[in-house]
Amino acid sequence: MLHIAIVTRLTPPRQGLPHNAAMLQIRSPLQAQMVQWLVGPGDPVHAGDVVAILEAMKMEHEVRAPADGRVVELLFAAGDMVNDGDLLLISELLTHSPRGLEAEKAQNNGSQSGVIRADLQRLLDRHAFTLDAMRPGPIAKRHAQGMRSARENMADLCDAGSFTEYGALAVAAQRSRRSEEDLVQNTPADGMVTGIGTVNGRQIVAMAYDATVLAGTQGMRNHQKTDRMLGLALQNKLPVVLFAEGGGGRPGDVDMPIVAGLHVATFASYARLNGQVPVVGIAAGRCFAGNAALLGCSDVIIATRASNIGMGGPAMVEGGGLGVFTPEQIGPSTVQHGNGVIDILVDDEAQAVAAARQYLSFFQGTARDFVAPPELALRDVVPENRLRAYDTRLAMQGIADVDSLLELRTGFGKGIHTALARVEGRPVGMLANNPLHLGGAIDADAADKAARFMQLCNAHGLPMVSLVDTPGFMVGPDTEATAQVRHVSRMFVAAAHLRVPFLCVVLRKGYGLGAMAMTAGGFHSPLFTVAWPTGEFGAMGLEGAVRLGFRKELEAVPEGPERQALYDQLVAQQYDRGSAIHMATTLEIDAVIDPSQTRAWLLRGLRAGRVNELPARDSIDTW
Repeated sequence: MLHIAIVTRLTPPRQGLPHNAAMLQIRSPLQAQMVQWLVGPGDPVHAGDVVAILEAMKMEHEVRAPADGRVVELLFAAGDMVNDGDLLLISELLTHSPRGLEAEKAQNNGSQSGVIRADLQRLLDRHAFTLDAMRPGPIAKRHAQGMRSARENMADLCDAGSFTEYGALAVAAQRSRRSEEDLVQNTPADGMVTGIGTVNGRQIVAMAYDATVLAGTQGMRNHQKTDRMLGLALQNKLPVVLFAEGGGGRPGDVDMPIVAGLHVATFASYARLNGQVPVVGIAAGRCFAGNAALLGCSDVIIATRASNIGMGGPAMVEGGGLGVFTPEQIGPSTVQHGNGVIDILVDDEAQAVAAARQYLSFFQGTARDFVAPPELALRDVVPENRLRAYDTRLAMQGIADVDSLLELRTGFGKGIHTALARVEGRPVGMLANNPLHLGGAIDADAADKAARFMQLCNAHGLPMVSLVDTPGFMVGPDTEATAQVRHVSRMFVAAAHLRVPFLCVVLRKGYGLGAMAMTAGGFHSPLFTVAWPTGEFGAMGLEGAVRLGFRKELEAVPEGPERQALYDQLVAQQYDRGSAIHMATTLEIDAVIDPSQTRAWLLRGLRAGRVNELPARDSIDTW
């Protein structure tokens, strides 16, 4: 801070000064060497003028006049050493106005003139080359394909004005073969936009490969940018959204002294986020090789109908001697949705971003505003005819807050529906058997889908609601050929490691091991297991149980109407014995409830349930 003293002279003044003139004393702000005087005795000075330059530790320090005046005397010469507080200059003070203090404040706050300095202008000009407006050709081509740019997707994903970009000034590592001007104009951000923004008011890490830059390939610098962002995500427990589009490694980055580039940490860093924070992958257009590898490590994959996803693109397939294919023939969305790679299939990037924002919202706490569905509608979900198939998604919609249901993997494992939802604003994961597929029997695909969904909810602390209507696990020679034994057992293992509340409602059929798998391993494993009045239970399908358990009795009766009558009578007895009310009397389930009271029961369970600490080692299967 500049030392200033204003003194009114009471002693005889120096020659030429009026008696009682106000004197301004300027002292040294630090210990330094006097480099240069910019004024001399008799010179007028104005507030803010630099009067001297001092040097300390190789840095120059300006000494400015705090007020208008006329120099009377300089007390040091250039080259002299001065101490902190030494008197440097005496000036006659020409005015007592506050202009001096205002000038000093303006100097401390920086220039207010609006003139942009040359160094700042260079920065602004350089940043301009990262904007879509500076690349009209590639952006127009992108729009002609019905797609958006990486920056347009990023702007749509993040709350307005919240995105802070990291690494915007990077260019491809190709200076030894391309000019700096070429790199700046044609490889902005090295083909990847990365940064931190907010979604629904919560911080996330967002990254987008730019397919308009070197076909979205993975350059060495964009690997470095990715690793930087993934490290921040893990350290600060921030969710990650990745727009994956393009190919794999970029052989043209010749500036880096590497051979194969197989030492990069990006893939391990991305995988390390598994089970730690929500990780969302979005694919639009062509997503092959390295881009697809990252996408496959995501918790959830959102893809457009026009997407193609594969571990190798056409060049790699042809190079491996496997034939010549167009990009559209490799991993189209119809295939990848049906086989379970794509969790959420959408029409375009706008819908993909909307789905990503909704998905992330389930891991951002309770929503204050919600609309409850009509409660009485649940009474009509299950048909009175117990043999009639129906859509259990009607039950899911009747339980979840209006418009809150987000189904996952709808093209795969159709025997079980999986969805994220809210109940009075509280986020939950929801499972439901599907009687429209194999009568609700659980096959290998459905079991895989359910087990992984349990892991997803468990890792991120979402309570689970299971809606049961299953005759059990699928059986038969063809089924066993699918490794059914191993696949369906995944449900038991996943449930045994749950740390979140698990709430179970039996809608109709609750038979055998399949029903136990849907209730976290057994009817007493959940926080509660309740049934609707339509519930029916047994160790196996009751018709089959009668045929096996009462074979002697049935064979003792002549075949025909008499045997059929006995069979019907025995089946009716088994149904009465396995009814929901009878199950409740033996305490094998906790209650039989009016379907219209399902949300009330679930809310009480959600309030009572506890989410335990996440184990040190926990992960979500990629499959």
